[in-house]
Amino acid sequence: MTENGPGQEPESVGDQRLTSLDERLRAIQHAEKVRTASAQKKPEKGYSQGNRVLTELIAGIAGGGLLGWCFDRWLGTTPWLLLVMLFLGIGVAFRNIIRISQERPE
Repeated sequence: MTENGPGQEPESVGDQRLTSLDERLRAIQHAEKVRTASAQKKPEKGYSQGNRVLTELIAGIAGGGLLGWCFDRWLGTTPWLLLVMLFLGIGVAFRNIIRISQERPE
């Protein structure tokens, strides 16, 4: 390609093709930015609440069961404290799940 000096007309076909290519490339880059920006948003509130509900349910049952088992071993009341603490853990888990479900979205 030759350099165009002042007063010389640009190469019409080559420059038009390059300009057209630049415009299409910018449009594609903009579309890609829009697409990837929407994909990088943080998870929705429902996903977070679901994880919290699952954690509360597992922790309530496991925590109650573990405490009941430990107290049974320590006091020799097998299996009664295990059962009582297990049901208390389930109750606490359900209470926390109800609290989570009543939270207002931000």
